[in-house]
Amino acid sequence: MNVKEYFKGLKVVEFASVLAGPAVGMFFAELGAEVIKIEHKNGGDLTRHWKQSNEDATSPLSAYFHSVNWNKTSIFMDLLNKTDYELAMNHISNADIVIVNFKAGDSKKFGLENSRLLEKFPNLIIGEIIGYPDSDRVAYDAVLQAETGFMSMNGLPETGPLKMPIAFIDLFAAHQLKEGILIALLERSKSNKGSVVSVSLYESAIASLVNQASNWLNNHQVPGLVGSLHPNIAPYGEVLITMDQQQILLAIGTDQQFNKLCLILGNKSISDLEEFKTNIQRVKNRTKLKEILQQLFNNFNADEFLVECNLNKIPAGKINNLKQVFELESAMKMILEQKEKDNSISKRVSTIAFKIKSK
Repeated sequence: MNVKEYFKGLKVVEFASVLAGPAVGMFFAELGAEVIKIEHKNGGDLTRHWKQSNEDATSPLSAYFHSVNWNKTSIFMDLLNKTDYELAMNHISNADIVIVNFKAGDSKKFGLENSRLLEKFPNLIIGEIIGYPDSDRVAYDAVLQAETGFMSMNGLPETGPLKMPIAFIDLFAAHQLKEGILIALLERSKSNKGSVVSVSLYESAIASLVNQASNWLNNHQVPGLVGSLHPNIAPYGEVLITMDQQQILLAIGTDQQFNKLCLILGNKSISDLEEFKTNIQRVKNRTKLKEILQQLFNNFNADEFLVECNLNKIPAGKINNLKQVFELESAMKMILEQKEKDNSISKRVSTIAFKIKSK
């Protein structure tokens, strides 16, 4: 990827491990900032050792670690050691941003409290990630997915609640912190003063409940385990099997799209039936509707069906595994590579998904 170095000359010091904090650091690294990652001498970032069963046990890096640690300079320190502490403070002294996700009490133990850093470096922006706004409990993504309602909505009656396969709560928090830091940088450009931007995993999760939260707050509807089905739209999230045994997900959002879908499937009369004529009727009768649609899907190959969908602006897509995803040119363009100290090549997906065009 060719991304402009919008943050060239900006220095970030990262005292963060695992996913959320390092994802913020990598965002700035990808856009040209110098990112110094401070890791503990005793093993470094935990994710260095989070390896799959078929990974090289002797390698100092895991595939997980690669995901959010591109183009950073790692320095191993013991912050309780006077020499290492002074070196860390020296890096902070000419930094623009410090990213931390210390456990409760660690900032004081290491002499890196927000108040102390801002008193010493008044222009510094500190971005911190905590677990809960009112508790010092240890916070992990899976637990947050359980506590904030995500697992109660994800899964099927036969599977029970399921954790999402990506640490989305960590990523939600990372996005919140990026946004907060960008606002703090803008404010500093006006006031020449630093600040602390604090984000909790818990509040980031709650903020991401969007329409599901609104369904409860306004309609007192508690979502159940409905798999991929959308609570407000049908057929949206239904998965149908084609003649060539491919799985297709539908995301029909309007009556017009549904009418076109029925035309493509060769049975326009379905959209004229009272029980399927409007979205609210389709939501009420979605089980019966899926059975009818599946019978029609048995007559189509996936590729020919999707060609017709694209021509008619009908939202539908094939369910791809990750091998299939990264065989696509559009996904391959988002891969970042890096040569490691042992001359191996590591890969990860870019955290940057936007483009800025100037005249």
